[in-house]
Amino acid sequence: MTISPNKKIYFASDQHLGAPTPELSFPREQKFVAWLDDVKKDADTIFLLGDLFDFWFEYKTVVPKGFVRVLGKLAELRDSGIPIYFFVGNHDLWMNDYFEKELNIPVYHDNKEFTFNNKTFLIGHGDGKGPGDKGYKRMKKVFTYPFSKWLFRWLHPDLGVKLAQYLSVKNKLISGEADVKFLGEENEWLVQYAKRKLETKHYNYLIFGHRHLPMVIKVGENAEYINLGDWIGYFTYGVFDGENFELKKY
Repeated sequence: MTISPNKKIYFASDQHLGAPTPELSFPREQKFVAWLDDVKKDADTIFLLGDLFDFWFEYKTVVPKGFVRVLGKLAELRDSGIPIYFFVGNHDLWMNDYFEKELNIPVYHDNKEFTFNNKTFLIGHGDGKGPGDKGYKRMKKVFTYPFSKWLFRWLHPDLGVKLAQYLSVKNKLISGEADVKFLGEENEWLVQYAKRKLETKHYNYLIFGHRHLPMVIKVGENAEYINLGDWIGYFTYGVFDGENFELKKY
């Protein structure tokens, strides 16, 4: 695909809207909506790389209450003709077809390749990738197993959503207790994952979220691993102008 003249591609991840409470999350939602309103002026495409919500589950006729401002803004941008792609994260992995049917936004549950202006991209949320974190990988299989989702769906939404939100807020990344520091290339699982992917196919940019640390690391010849950071403490996003990629702060 070719980017239109004077247009850009934008990337954002890990807003965790709804955490630690809807009231405390509201200013961050307002800020993210303001960012969407700003980038629509020259956005060719927008990529959202998961954990937009701190919890999301789609019952057959019910979705979690709230988030009307961000959902309305996404609908506005899609209706104006701006393509938006959504990759589920580990907090909103139970997303099905609501975004596709209501907002006309494709939803991906794993990495996907794109090419813009002859630059190749590998894009995804990043959870469960690379070596290590075997406990989470096993748990993710349980969470995504159809029978597990079927069981959860039988809980009344008032109970199911409340329980899930309680467990989600226990996440130390949200509470601020986590020691989120750069571990060095040899210990950053997504860096190692990016290098392994490059052994079989070349990408100019391997872009992920999940880690909550904004970083750009050279992982090969004309190849960069990018983590988009988050909208909890960093408020960072990525932008590709057709030739170069840059991390920026809003």
